[in-house]
Amino acid sequence: MAEVTQVDKNSDSAKQTKVAIVGGGIAGATVALYLSELGLDVSLFEKGPSLVNGPPICHLHAGGNLYREISDKQCLTLLAQSIDLLRLYPYAADYRPTVVAVPKHDNGSPALLLPRLKKLQAQYQALIEKDPLNEVLGASCDYFKLFERAEVELLALQDPVKTPKTLAQWMIPVAKNVDLDTLQFPLIMVQEYGLNLFRLAASVSLSLESNRNCQLLTGSLVSNLYASESNNGWLIDYQQAGVGKQLQCDYLINAAGFRTGEIDDLLGFKRQRLVEFKAAYVCRWATCDCIWPEVVFYGERGTPNGMAQFTPYPDGYFQLHGMTDNITLFKDGLVASTAHSAQPQLADSFINKIEQNWNKQEVRERTQSAIAHLTPYIPRFASAQITAKPLFGAQQIPGGDPTLRAADVSFVGSRYARCEIVKASSVLTVADAITEQLIKLGCLDKSVFGTREFTITKTVTETAINKRAELLCEKRNYPLSLAHRNISNAVKTRADQS
Repeated sequence: MAEVTQVDKNSDSAKQTKVAIVGGGIAGATVALYLSELGLDVSLFEKGPSLVNGPPICHLHAGGNLYREISDKQCLTLLAQSIDLLRLYPYAADYRPTVVAVPKHDNGSPALLLPRLKKLQAQYQALIEKDPLNEVLGASCDYFKLFERAEVELLALQDPVKTPKTLAQWMIPVAKNVDLDTLQFPLIMVQEYGLNLFRLAASVSLSLESNRNCQLLTGSLVSNLYASESNNGWLIDYQQAGVGKQLQCDYLINAAGFRTGEIDDLLGFKRQRLVEFKAAYVCRWATCDCIWPEVVFYGERGTPNGMAQFTPYPDGYFQLHGMTDNITLFKDGLVASTAHSAQPQLADSFINKIEQNWNKQEVRERTQSAIAHLTPYIPRFASAQITAKPLFGAQQIPGGDPTLRAADVSFVGSRYARCEIVKASSVLTVADAITEQLIKLGCLDKSVFGTREFTITKTVTETAINKRAELLCEKRNYPLSLAHRNISNAVKTRADQS
């Protein structure tokens, strides 16, 4: 990649201000990207060898349509945040819609979903009117579409299309393979795109590596931190390649993900939060010969009929969620902080999965359970085979409400911020709030607020992202197909233009 000249548009104080971020997940890495492109001196600490690991990200959540239980307010927030994220990381998205289906055994109905969808559609149109570049989910009139059974049955008579260009063409694989007798109608197709974990990691990593304002400290474990008496800032002790080192900063950002409470504990700060361990399962359906939309079959969380999520990748690979205790959820996998510690304590069995290896038998059993969870709806999927370890991780949820999905940032004093996202789409809201505080401190000029130019990020090419994403798959022992995306040429062209 050609060297990019950093645009200096900030005051001398911006150059002098040193920001340290602990944690290189999607939150910490994106905030590092955001602030370093504004000219701040940023150091990003990540204990692992690469950026953006953790929970099994696979969905943009442009409207929160996977969650019936959350408020309309959270859904509208997720819509706006997802548009922002898609504009920043266009090559990390898989531009295909999602089908939302309500099974006959479910207590809900498709009709109950329509008022929210209409609110989201109206809000999307309002965001486009505010800024035409927000039209990244297709035309607002196509934000969602209803398919009655008669129309689906007619689509089942058609051959799948190699590069779908209409919502009806995207529905053909569903029409041909799903047992329609298990579902209520209409089916709902919504412009909820995929979000590829490996491409997201590649995008932000390549951007930060090209930015001379950011010092990437991978393989660096923060062991202690405390207030600096000399400048009202912070001192950070860390280990890198077995060598003890120290760094001083003016502003500290805690982006340690599910370990955010450990940083709070080091500093003596109290905070109520939950931590939840989750997993999704990777399999290959060898006889699949068409491009699928994502499909979500609603169900009550934590019951045997919990929601089933069918996320497609190229070459017949799929990522599966099943919101039951023997698939995506885990008994005792949701834990809370206490009065004595801001860090919820996951059982050793979960920490071992995160830091070491899964038990092979458990991988087999849970992946087979995930496949079995989908086969009542997609009978032919019973032939799918286990091909890789699960995608997994733990996530924090600030407060005590496990259904919270739209969360962002909290502060202690004027020089300490916590990134507390639950969904990746919230990261730019976090960055905006931290930027606002840095402006109040005199570290940035107020003219930079909300500019989001990302001059360096825009130079990262799709070819470079493809190569890095494949390398990350290889190093993390996942099929290379998970680094790729199914994409219609027509949609891709629109994404590139945005």
